[in-house]
Amino acid sequence: MLTALGKRDIVVRLGHDAYDLEESARRYIASLRETASGRGGEEQVLNLTSERARLAREQADAQALKNAVLRGEYVPASEVERAWADTLRALRSRLLAVPSRLRQSMQHLTTSDVTMIDRELRDALQELGNADA
Repeated sequence: MLTALGKRDIVVRLGHDAYDLEESARRYIASLRETASGRGGEEQVLNLTSERARLAREQADAQALKNAVLRGEYVPASEVERAWADTLRALRSRLLAVPSRLRQSMQHLTTSDVTMIDRELRDALQELGNADA
């Protein structure tokens, strides 16, 4: 502890293992008062300055995000998710309707052909549904 206080020029060393107790105590008390008042030593001031700058950046980022939302540049993730879910449900319905539409428009297809097309479409949808699992 004395070494750290010596590096900060708080304790006054007179010689090997000899200190000016009165002056060292005066400096130590002054250092404690500066720290308590928010002025602190150089390290505390640099840390406080750094923290204030970080807070200012965070506040600026938060305000920029609020402004972007007000301008309509951002939308809530839940809205995007809902829109994609609706789109994908509609796509699934359309794909599952393909075999019956083909059966009506292509009379030459056998029941087996239509069943095979239906199975391939369902397998593809199943595979896509399990892609992120």
